[in-house]
Amino acid sequence: MQKKLIELKINGDLHEVAIDPRRTLVEVLREDLDLTGTKESCGDGDCGACTVLMDGKPVNGCLVLALEAQGKDIITIEGIAKNGHLHPVQQAFIDHFAIQCGFCTPGMIISSVSLLKRNPHPTEDEVRKAIAGNLCRCTGYVKIVEAILATAG
Repeated sequence: MQKKLIELKINGDLHEVAIDPRRTLVEVLREDLDLTGTKESCGDGDCGACTVLMDGKPVNGCLVLALEAQGKDIITIEGIAKNGHLHPVQQAFIDHFAIQCGFCTPGMIISSVSLLKRNPHPTEDEVRKAIAGNLCRCTGYVKIVEAILATAG
């Protein structure tokens, strides 16, 4: 298959990449742009490890073709820290011991950032609903929910 040259706006920076049109956004992020914070796990959109923000909404990077991301504003886990300072949600995950193996953490944080932008003071039920598409096999979610609620403060 012939490669197609596309331009992606990732974390505020424009990137030109030549890709096979069948490649997913998570593949291009990790393999072409070396943005490895976004994880690839199930490849079916079930686990949420590949969650990124596309025009402010959380999407599964494994279900979005890179071509579909052209012209969109994509934010990955690498793009939410500012000026060398962690995003408050990232810091809360550390402070509340909401990280164990860390594989689900980027997707959880991205989903949480999206929730808090839409709803700065969510209830516990709203937090649980917002992260329902992100699977964690280590923590049992209690510390994750506590961290998100603490950020909402």
